Amino acid sequence: MKHQHKFDTSGKQICCTLEEKINQQAEQHSEDDGHDHDHSGGNKSTFRMFLPAIISFVLLLIAIGIDNYFTQSWFTGWVRIVWYILAYIPVGLPVVKEAIESISRGEFFSEFLLMSIATIGAFAIGEFPEGVAVMLFYAVGEIFQNLAVTRAKANIKSLLDQRPDEVNIMEGNVVRTVKAEDVPIGAIIQLKPGEKLGLDGELLSETASFNTAALTGESQPDTKSKGEAVLAGMINLNTVSQVKVTTAYTDSKLSKILELVQNATEQKAPTELFIRKFAKIYTPIVVFLAIAICLLPYFFIDNYQFKEWLYRALIFLVISCPCALVISIPLGYFGGIGAASKNGILFKGSNFLDVIATIQNVVMDKTGTMTEGVFKVQEVVFKPDFDKEEILKMVNALEGQSTHPVATAIHDYVGPIDTSIVLQNAEEISGHGLKATVNGKELLVGNFKLMDKFSITYDIDPSSIVYTLIAVGYDKKFVGYLTIADSIKEDAQITVDKLKALGVKTTMLSGDKDTVVQFVVKKLGIANAFGDLLPEDKVNKVKEIKAKNETVAFVGDGVNDAPVVALSDVGIAMGGLGSDATIETADVVIQDDKPSKIPMAINIGKQTKKIVWQNIALAFAVKAIVLVLGAGGLATMWEAVFADVGVALLAILNAVRIQRMKF
Repeated sequence: MKHQHKFDTSGKQICCTLEEKINQQAEQHSEDDGHDHDHSGGNKSTFRMFLPAIISFVLLLIAIGIDNYFTQSWFTGWVRIVWYILAYIPVGLPVVKEAIESISRGEFFSEFLLMSIATIGAFAIGEFPEGVAVMLFYAVGEIFQNLAVTRAKANIKSLLDQRPDEVNIMEGNVVRTVKAEDVPIGAIIQLKPGEKLGLDGELLSETASFNTAALTGESQPDTKSKGEAVLAGMINLNTVSQVKVTTAYTDSKLSKILELVQNATEQKAPTELFIRKFAKIYTPIVVFLAIAICLLPYFFIDNYQFKEWLYRALIFLVISCPCALVISIPLGYFGGIGAASKNGILFKGSNFLDVIATIQNVVMDKTGTMTEGVFKVQEVVFKPDFDKEEILKMVNALEGQSTHPVATAIHDYVGPIDTSIVLQNAEEISGHGLKATVNGKELLVGNFKLMDKFSITYDIDPSSIVYTLIAVGYDKKFVGYLTIADSIKEDAQITVDKLKALGVKTTMLSGDKDTVVQFVVKKLGIANAFGDLLPEDKVNKVKEIKAKNETVAFVGDGVNDAPVVALSDVGIAMGGLGSDATIETADVVIQDDKPSKIPMAINIGKQTKKIVWQNIALAFAVKAIVLVLGAGGLATMWEAVFADVGVALLAILNAVRIQRMKF
């Protein structure tokens, strides 16, 4: 079998042989059980995995029965030896082969070598049944580990089924099936009910309902209207629809999510990396200890018997095999990532599961995080000296340069942009608003700090108005303002309550006016809040929290708040169906924009870490006890089997629990 080594960011090899083997087997098993195969095919694949163990088990049972219950005169000497060898070969030969291949690569102290030495040694001293039994249980343990890893990856791998390889495009009145990766931007896709969209695009039909579970984890239908964005992986639910392709296949939202998820298992948690390094040191130590157990008593014991002490050494080797640690810990993290993915939360690596479990502060943006981010213009208050309709047209044209939700609200209120309005020198002033020249005069649209920056005087007190204010200045004069309101998300209150229950502090940082921010936090019960902040102000506030040696998770859109995301211990993006930059910058992406997924993500991290440490404690405790008993001659090969395979299986069962938990 060829091994494909994985590397961490420093380029150092970090994968242990056993986990590589199981991962490769799991991937092969996943392919055999893929969606292109029927259920019976999957069962056949599983049966093939167990077939060598079944053959070995049947031969072993017959041999033990003849040895102990149905004595036969012919079952002696070389016949008996050959029978046990035949029972050993189906399960033992692959392991011995792996041991030889490991040695050829310079990996002398692998788990395969330990099991090979122990079982072949048992044959050498005449303990044939135990030699076969140990290897049989080891092989069965590997199969269960394989199946457990496959199941742990199932939630992640199922995403691959969401991206169809072919789509139906319209060329005039003719519909043609082509590979999705060959479809050019601008092509028209015909999407029948029940079909999955293969590329991102713009809906050309008047309305259509879609199942967005592949992207958000939510199966509730989402109705789209003509001109709205629809994404690869969405399933058309009712009528035949037409979609204009706007993004190349490899750049689609789903492709980026798949890439993120597939790379997630490459980013290892510190616990995982430590255990791997520990196993590489631990394994050769126990080999030398086993040699010492076998040979040293010769110099101290009068009635030394080589066969007895070799048996103890072999038991010691079986017990010492670090399978439970090397397998169950990565499996715990696989399970955590899979459970999160199932709930529409994408972790970019198991290391972030560890970090998020220790978060003490959640710092959040307001707009689009705790509020809907869907603004509506409430009123327009302009001075009578100005033509209200004409000014609104200019404001609408300038806001057309921005993708901010406020710009969308103004566009919805005013209507289509008047193309006769010519903007010159249009620019965005970070944290303030927009500026341009119209008809030779300066037009300013933004917050009141923008008015102050350009020395435009105004006769109102912005703090006296709760709603978000958009001030307008024209020709160096204050024109007036628009009030814009946003609504709090349905699950925002639940989010704050759950974070408090987890003992996590909450802080809101927003560029919106402070009166609006204080109104929201008072309603939700958020501990601290600061409004009227520029991007650099948010950075300073997060630095103040981190200066107290407290861990911080920042939740925002991952684009405008990129500096804060980079500074925080965990950057959480309310990704939803939003920008690709969100997925690029954050460590954790919440796909359906629900803030209640924030405490869920923290809880998944805590449960994953808890399970991992339970497995570490279980493996070390049982192995330590049985190692001492084995060295003292009080444990047999059967206890050794439990300490190795039994503990590994218990740890695996514990690890897969996280996939069944309700968060």
